[in-house]
Amino acid sequence: MAVKEELKKLGLHFVVVDLGEVDIMENISDEEREQLKIALLSSGLELMDDKRAVLIEKIKNAIIEMVHYSDELIKVNFSDFLSKKLNYDYTYLANLFSEVQGTTIEHFIISHKIERIKELIIYDELNITEIAWKLNYSSVAHLSNQFKKVTGLTPSHFKQLKDKRRNPIEEIGN
Repeated sequence: MAVKEELKKLGLHFVVVDLGEVDIMENISDEEREQLKIALLSSGLELMDDKRAVLIEKIKNAIIEMVHYSDELIKVNFSDFLSKKLNYDYTYLANLFSEVQGTTIEHFIISHKIERIKELIIYDELNITEIAWKLNYSSVAHLSNQFKKVTGLTPSHFKQLKDKRRNPIEEIGN
């Protein structure tokens, strides 16, 4: 809404305002671009001109959407999913992500899956077997090993903790 409001103030017409993306009907001048940048910053938003940075954000958003917000079972291979969704070769996406973020897409995905596991354990609606199935782990042992490697705790030990620590989504993998 903030983006739409700023575009209207500048007299710009838009076709689509979506998460992280705006399609403006007219070509905007450097001055208008700078005004938009300043206006968005005052709203706590950032205008990203760098195509690589935009693509990195799209990768992150696709992963976050798939791991945290999709009710579907994660049954697709993440590399295939990202390639199809973003229309780029996965090797290019993986190399760009590693170069810019200093970590691999795989580690970013694992970090988010571990946070999702923590969330599902805290909600206590699914058992570990169901969580492993939902997040497409090959086995409970695989989930448990990965969870312990990242957190230092087994899922069952985490479940017993009184102070269950979770990380905000925007801090994961950074």
